[in-house]
Amino acid sequence: MFESLSGRLGDIFDRLRRRGALTEGDVDAALREVRVALLEADVALPVVKGFIEKVKARAVGTEVLRSVTPAQMVVKIVHDELVAMLGEGSEGLALASTPPVVVLLVGLQGSGKTTTAGKIGLMLQERQKKRVLLASLDVYRPAAQEQLRVLGEKAHVPTLPVVADQQPVDIARRALDTARREGFDAVLLDTAGRLHVDAALMDEAAAVAAATSPAETLLVVDSLTGQDAVNVARAFHERLKLTGIVLTRVDGDARGGAALSMRAVTGCPIRLIGVGEKLDAVEPFHPDRVASRILGMGDVVSLVEKAAATIEEEEALRLKAKLEQGGFDLDDMAAQLRQLKKMGGVEGVMGLLPGVAKVKKQLAEAKVDTTILARQEAIIASMTKRERKDVRLLNASRRRRIAAGSGTTVAEVNRLLKQYQEMANMMKKMRKLGKKGFLRNLPFGAGMPQFPR
Repeated sequence: MFESLSGRLGDIFDRLRRRGALTEGDVDAALREVRVALLEADVALPVVKGFIEKVKARAVGTEVLRSVTPAQMVVKIVHDELVAMLGEGSEGLALASTPPVVVLLVGLQGSGKTTTAGKIGLMLQERQKKRVLLASLDVYRPAAQEQLRVLGEKAHVPTLPVVADQQPVDIARRALDTARREGFDAVLLDTAGRLHVDAALMDEAAAVAAATSPAETLLVVDSLTGQDAVNVARAFHERLKLTGIVLTRVDGDARGGAALSMRAVTGCPIRLIGVGEKLDAVEPFHPDRVASRILGMGDVVSLVEKAAATIEEEEALRLKAKLEQGGFDLDDMAAQLRQLKKMGGVEGVMGLLPGVAKVKKQLAEAKVDTTILARQEAIIASMTKRERKDVRLLNASRRRRIAAGSGTTVAEVNRLLKQYQEMANMMKKMRKLGKKGFLRNLPFGAGMPQFPR
């Protein structure tokens, strides 16, 4: 998300930095370009106008223009106003009420409500250790209730049994009664959607809300719908008094205008964002981190959190003990490649690092094969157990066999082995430093692939 906007703003501020001292005219020209960039990113016009006015009021002051680094000051002001636009601080789900707490999901058909229900259920169960019950109120879309049941099975989250011909309000009441009797902490109600906002949809959602008194009424919006998502949010908020917004498919939206507009237009915080198809691909929305990503400052905090969430402690300790004894084989390297893939691959990690927007652009222009992790893993998987333990066995004929078996080339096999050898040599040097000098935070980063030059 925000790739096109981030690239445009990066170019604008680079030109501003090259000027050194700034005049009011320089700032005005830069802000005109920022305005165009925001509009092209699908940010709503009223939101853009308000944003530019606030930035300009702060950026043309004497304190900024006469500072030692005026361009940096302008970037900081833009960053601060982006954070203010997106909402101050991260606001998680408000589930502090007496259980069972009801979370009502509303939205148009195709916005991803049912999948989002499964994701939130898994998130609450795994990260907050809550007992969650999923219930589908969609009696119109064929197999909608079955879809939620299947998602619940995959996530190991219980779902309310389906009773034929029961209406949405009755299903909601039954879900709440079941949750009370069986000691659930939270109930997620997945309501039906329509292809457009209509009176029947609103009346039904309002009736369910009146019957269950939800602690959270979350609008699930597909970020790819652009500015129309803002109109949908406004319509739902006027009728249902939303408490938050969940943006789906943000990984497929290079513009991000819906996210930037939503908070400003409705006043509702963006609670969560869906960042992929997998059931664990949902994240809390952090305005300050998102603003930093947009301006190319990276998001190291999210990177560390992602590493901590995906690294298996037992595997990390096993590898560390092995390295301290001087052992590092191709099985260990394969484990590091899998670890990097779990974190979103090279692109996923680079997207959170500061100052890499230009590097990503250069990689794209150079058409570098970003599937290299999968290819390297395939090469190692095509080796025998003995070969993975002892690379000295890998003569020319064996390398040809491995290349054929993995669908790669001998050159790629050689490149991987060279990378492995460099890593193994580095591990030996680290071992000589002793435990005090040993890199305690392994395994993160140990399997970073080297792109062919």
